[in-house]
Amino acid sequence: MKPKTKLPEHIAIIMDGNGRWATSKGLARKEGHKEGSLAIDRLMDIAIEIGIKNISLYAFSTENWKRPIAEVRAIFGLLEDFIDSRLDSILSKNIKILHSGSRKMIPPGSLKRIDRAVDVTANNKGIVINFCLNYGSQDEILNAFHKIIQNRLKKKKSLEKEIKPEEMEEALYTYPLPPVDMLIRTAGEKRVSNFLLWQIAYAEIYFTDTLWPDFDKKSLHDALDWYASRTRKFGGLEK
Repeated sequence: MKPKTKLPEHIAIIMDGNGRWATSKGLARKEGHKEGSLAIDRLMDIAIEIGIKNISLYAFSTENWKRPIAEVRAIFGLLEDFIDSRLDSILSKNIKILHSGSRKMIPPGSLKRIDRAVDVTANNKGIVINFCLNYGSQDEILNAFHKIIQNRLKKKKSLEKEIKPEEMEEALYTYPLPPVDMLIRTAGEKRVSNFLLWQIAYAEIYFTDTLWPDFDKKSLHDALDWYASRTRKFGGLEK
């Protein structure tokens, strides 16, 4: 396929449909999550080939703790396996790993692997893959305000001073990533589910019925073709 003439600098993806994929095939839900991790593998390679700079993946939300404990354990087990088995490959592909989300409640073994992946890839200059794990945007925004207040108290700055957008953005989990240009949600649902609410303020939002384990090269190219057809005005008038 020909290179896209207009690429988003930052793509965010709500990877929905793992459980439905498994159920449709008579498999346990954890098998859907396992297949979903293979879709992440494909995505990284395709994005590198195309030239995407930043991708944020909604890997586990603050609301996902409500799921059955066995499923939660399976998800974190798959995360640990993903990092253990792919970190050498990630390094060789010059991929930089980031983590956005609260560190609270994440199992120690998972947190150790996340920290290691972030640390050893810190100097990589290729594509950035940001795993939004134990992430909720409302939690992120509240945490950012708390961080701003604490920083101002520490530096003995006035709490009454207006908070500028730049100060807010620097306090978010996703800093220093740029704003999201396109949000993709798979599996047919049409909602943003508390994902990157600040960052998607002017994002183009693309919904597809494709279940995440089936999201492939054609799926991403279809999304990018749609994005290239959009006129982004950011609240102004078309020029």
